[in-house]
Amino acid sequence: MFTKGHHLTYCTNIHPGESWADTFENLKQYIPRIKKELSPNQPFGIGLRSSHEASLDLAKPENLADFKTWLRENNCYVFTFNGFPYGGFHRQVVKDEVHQPDWTTPERFAYTERLFDILADLLPDEMDGGISTSPLSYRHWYNTKSDLENATQKSTIHLAKIAAKLYTIQQKTGTLLHLDIEPEPDGILENTQEVIDFYQNWLVPIGSEYLEKELGLSGQEAEKCLKEHIRICYDVCHFAVVYENPDDVFKAFEAEGIKIGKIQISAALKADIPQDKNERKEMEALIAPFSESTYLHQVVAREPNDQLTSFNDLPEAMNTLESTDALEWRIHYHVPIFLADYGKISSTQSDLLDVLKYISRKKVCNHLEVETYTWEVLPEGINLDLGSSITRELQWVIKNSGNS
Repeated sequence: MFTKGHHLTYCTNIHPGESWADTFENLKQYIPRIKKELSPNQPFGIGLRSSHEASLDLAKPENLADFKTWLRENNCYVFTFNGFPYGGFHRQVVKDEVHQPDWTTPERFAYTERLFDILADLLPDEMDGGISTSPLSYRHWYNTKSDLENATQKSTIHLAKIAAKLYTIQQKTGTLLHLDIEPEPDGILENTQEVIDFYQNWLVPIGSEYLEKELGLSGQEAEKCLKEHIRICYDVCHFAVVYENPDDVFKAFEAEGIKIGKIQISAALKADIPQDKNERKEMEALIAPFSESTYLHQVVAREPNDQLTSFNDLPEAMNTLESTDALEWRIHYHVPIFLADYGKISSTQSDLLDVLKYISRKKVCNHLEVETYTWEVLPEGINLDLGSSITRELQWVIKNSGNS
């Protein structure tokens, strides 16, 4: 739905099901109900997650035609895809495999290219469309600096090929499409400076060379093309986990000419570490239910000198809780955005409020997407009825958004 200057939706990666048949059934079950509550008389936008398997079926002309008919009959539209998880995302161990295949591979390129072909067909006229994706790869798969640089270079070439495809589509049809890289903890790109370094040292020089050769663009035109079609997905949870202030991030990207394609509205867990050992035992009991086996829940600890210490997953951090000197933990666990605290632990909801305040003053993108995908693994008492929870999250965003 279009509200206060933005297309606002939720990401359908919260629904289990990897086939197109399952994906479509989930849309049919939830979208009309949510639309009736939030946008009964206006078009309702969908943030579609289509796995590799589902995208193969959806790309078939008969399935795409059926879906377009359903969208038209239900007054809905698709403006963004979540192209990060390639394979299974629910009811199985995902962890670091969410990055697989990564951007070093032709499989990731082909999947993303297919999603853009689908999006170009679905996207309404006079609207830009985006696909969020992995931050190149998972950094801990690469043991040396040389291996990491090699992975970054291979990824950059694939991104340049995507930019060339999207440039050609825009030249032929006028449709603006963009790939939105989603930095996250332990990705090759996980924070603002790493994104800036990637653009300066990899994407622009290597990508421009490729576009000059393949499309005959000048250096200036090539850089413009890359920054137009390769953007950033600002996941609020991810940037909060690495302790980055939203205003600073937005201003830093703007200064470098790096565009944001989508903001994912999400919140992380936050815990202030008590000094008392007994209180730490209480906190351990509160945090333990969030240590589950499906997803990675990276932890970033803030030390007394403000140095940051990272843990690959929550169980590793839990092993240090009794003896740590850390003052605060931030945990990569997407929790409901409408809850500010869970007793003695809380969320990074304040970062969300800062983001909504900032974009009410200065628009940084057209797309907002709520992404709380952990409903099935949330501890008892937080896991609420899914349809009602989606509606409640979107209502919270609308209520807390200023006038744009």
